[in-house]
Amino acid sequence: MDKNYPVPQEFWAGKRVCVTGGAGFLGSFVQQVLRARGATEIFIPTIEEYDLTDIEDIRRMLEDAKPHIVIHLAALAGGIGANRARPAEFFYKNLMMGVPLMHESWARGVEKFVAIGTICAYPKFTPVPFKEENLWDGYPEETNAPYGLAKKMLLVQAQAYRQQYGFDAIYLLPVNLYGPRDNFNLETSHVIPALIRKMVEAQERGDEQVVLWGDGSPTREFFYAGDAALGIVMAAERYNGPEPVNLGAGMEISIKDLAHLIARLTGFEGEIVWDTGKPNGQPRRRLDVTRAKEYFGFEAQMPFEEGLRRTISWFRENRERIR
Repeated sequence: MDKNYPVPQEFWAGKRVCVTGGAGFLGSFVQQVLRARGATEIFIPTIEEYDLTDIEDIRRMLEDAKPHIVIHLAALAGGIGANRARPAEFFYKNLMMGVPLMHESWARGVEKFVAIGTICAYPKFTPVPFKEENLWDGYPEETNAPYGLAKKMLLVQAQAYRQQYGFDAIYLLPVNLYGPRDNFNLETSHVIPALIRKMVEAQERGDEQVVLWGDGSPTREFFYAGDAALGIVMAAERYNGPEPVNLGAGMEISIKDLAHLIARLTGFEGEIVWDTGKPNGQPRRRLDVTRAKEYFGFEAQMPFEEGLRRTISWFRENRERIR
């Protein structure tokens, strides 16, 4: 792999970049990184203005943005509860946002398409750490398979369009994200913001216990959103290959240990009770992050406990405007 990487300011000079989902959680960090690395023409389509499941809105957005590069972050995502309640929506909306967008980007001569996949695309029983070559070894974990498979089709499409048309589409697989500005709505949030909100509110009320789903045994890898944004932008600058690439921190922690860590950091001193009638989700998740370092020089920087402290601090400071 060529290590003569482009200078970021030179790479982004004069380039228009369209970031779908750019107004969202990860997108806010991607915007920051792009500006820090010299991008000045950043187009952020909002959901109010463009429905990316509508082909005409996709075409209108590309006409308005006239991008050289598309970074496709937009997704309908959520935790186990949301995926179980709305599997058809998670499949359809993610497929119809991604596949037509990549096709129309190719048809309009976009120079590069950066597709963001999901860790949920991996088979339920993938050997740990997850290596990219294991992606097709089995069916994803049932609770989020429709979402994972819809996003996985972008990898198939990227490789097919590269093979037939020479289209420079790359596919990245970020692990579970967390950080300031995350979604703290308990109906749709992922595990870290949900735990933070539950612990903070229980501590403020003086509750004696917090009830959590599952038995706490599954392990997860968590990836600070600022690090994820840097990895995505570095891949846009430096990576032009067909293989999928994991993006993560290369760490692993059980949900039980995570809950106790967040309890300590938030000051919750009550009992943690596990509702074992609720699903655990995939047993283990940790990524092999060798490719990202080898292919485009990316390594995660944020220490986990420091990232949690920043996330908890942001939640406390922004409580009034969080639903």
